[in-house]
Amino acid sequence: MDRLGSFSNDPSDKPPCRGCSSYLMEPYIKCAECGPPPFFLCLQCFTRGFEYKKHQSDHTYEIMTSDFPVLDPSWTAQEEMALLEAVMDCGFGNWQDVANQMCTKTKEECEKHYMKHFINNPLFASTLLNLKQAEEAKTADTAIPFLSTDDPPRPTFDSLLSRDMAGYMPARADFIEEFDNYAEWDLRDIDFVEDDSDILHALKMAVVDIYHSRLKERQRRKKIIRDHGLINLRKFQLMERRYPKEVQDLYETMRRFARIVGPVEHDKFIESHACARTYDHLKKTREEERLKRTMLSEVLQYIQDSSACQQWLRRQADIDSGLSPSIPMASNSGRRSAPPLNLTGLPGTEKLNEKEKELCQMVRLVPGAYLEYKSALLNECNKQGGLRLAQARALIKIDVNKTRKIYDFLIREGYITKA
Repeated sequence: MDRLGSFSNDPSDKPPCRGCSSYLMEPYIKCAECGPPPFFLCLQCFTRGFEYKKHQSDHTYEIMTSDFPVLDPSWTAQEEMALLEAVMDCGFGNWQDVANQMCTKTKEECEKHYMKHFINNPLFASTLLNLKQAEEAKTADTAIPFLSTDDPPRPTFDSLLSRDMAGYMPARADFIEEFDNYAEWDLRDIDFVEDDSDILHALKMAVVDIYHSRLKERQRRKKIIRDHGLINLRKFQLMERRYPKEVQDLYETMRRFARIVGPVEHDKFIESHACARTYDHLKKTREEERLKRTMLSEVLQYIQDSSACQQWLRRQADIDSGLSPSIPMASNSGRRSAPPLNLTGLPGTEKLNEKEKELCQMVRLVPGAYLEYKSALLNECNKQGGLRLAQARALIKIDVNKTRKIYDFLIREGYITKA
């Protein structure tokens, strides 16, 4: 522990022991039940069972130490911190001074470790990149308001750009001529004296209240200009031109409503109209795809029946030529029934007898599912002493007709009994 203390921070920067008030040296103890503020003890006070106010010697605790590896097995966490502090104190590249301050590592070890783990480490590089991308994504769909950290143009006085910027002075973050620029003139001759009558005093106060309301309006207008990025008018106009012509006209019409909503909400409202044409195109495409899927479904439905297939083709030909379909579609009742299920190679087939195989083929049920349903019905029948069809349907969540055939088969073969 003395080795760690040789390159640690100034002891006065560490929290004192609550028992003896000495500066803590690692490792030390932190009570896990007391705090905030955290309750720290040195090892000597901890071994003596020091107690103070609510802190008891039987409280759970944590051992605070930096003597464990983080990035490299040969470097402890405290050494990592000492390296970073030494680089900050001595400057990047002064590896001899860094090593002298650390006392535990050589110049080559400091340089190699810092370059490997803090400069060329892909983990840190990807983290910084992700943070940058997250920040860019955060502001990607927002308006471009004027911020005090921006550096707007600084045109010469009374130039064309200065007039475009309404006389805005970037160095002072203010305008040469304010809105309602002569509002203060109404106050220049007002003087409150002790011998004013009540009516005269009330009149002067009314003038002051009117002046305050005019100041509020001035500040409101300046806030709208800043929030919506209107100070740099040319930049704002370039942003407007990214929209199609009809959206630019809408922007011009809706400009007067920008003061009601914030800049982000106003821009999103305009851009939603810009995306309306794209939405209509995508909606039309989706409808066409849905119609194609419906047609394909009908083809698959009637493809097994040659006569029904011919009727469907003739019907589609009539529709394509603009005529009303002359031949009605075949009803579901006229469809050919599905062929029996082929059980060859299906798991569980070897566990079935001939009658059970015939049942599975007829209801088109795989053997594994049939065995599972059979087991569930047998267990329930043994518990209840019998089983009703309604109970079987509640247990087996499949087509009710298939459930009825399985139930009747098990009754007929004596596997289960009716309730």
